[in-house]
Order: sequence, then structure tokens, then C-alpha cells
Amino acid sequence: MNTFELKISTPDGDLYNGRAVKLDVRGLEGELAVMAGHIPFMTALKPGHCDIMLEDGSEKQAEVDGGILNVAADSVTLLASGFRWK
Repeated sequence: MNTFELKISTPDGDLYNGRAVKLDVRGLEGELAVMAGHIPFMTALKPGHCDIMLEDGSEKQAEVDGGILNVAADSVTLLASGFRWK
């Protein structure tokens, strides 16, 4: 599976920095799924779920309080105002 570099940061520090296959979050216009090779964009996030599929097929789930998502050519950065692993 193709992967991308994912970094999740909050005002309290970095909470995740590693490879991911897919990221699901809620943007201002609705649900978003980001995978490797996605077109670059930036958007604000609404409070809601954050699901991350890892290279081994496992998933990590969390709740995000809102923030900014930046999708670049080979990396994704989620800057969250609050973030809690489930």
C-alpha cells in the first residue's frame, strides 16, 4: 500500500509522527479521506472523528476539537486545537 508522512500536533506538542495509508476527518464542507498522492490542499477542520489507517492495516481512532489540515505532495499535517486518542 502507498503511504504518506502524517504529523499530528496540538498546542501541547506532537501526538503522532509516522507513516499512514489513509486519514479520515471532518472538514468544513464534509467528510474527508486523504490517501497517498492526494492533490495538495488546506482546510479548516470541524470537531469530530479522526481515523488513521496504518501500514500494517490497523487503525487508530481519536476525537479532534477542530483545527487545520495541510495536505502537501508527500506529507500531511494536522494542527489540532485539541486531540484525544480513543
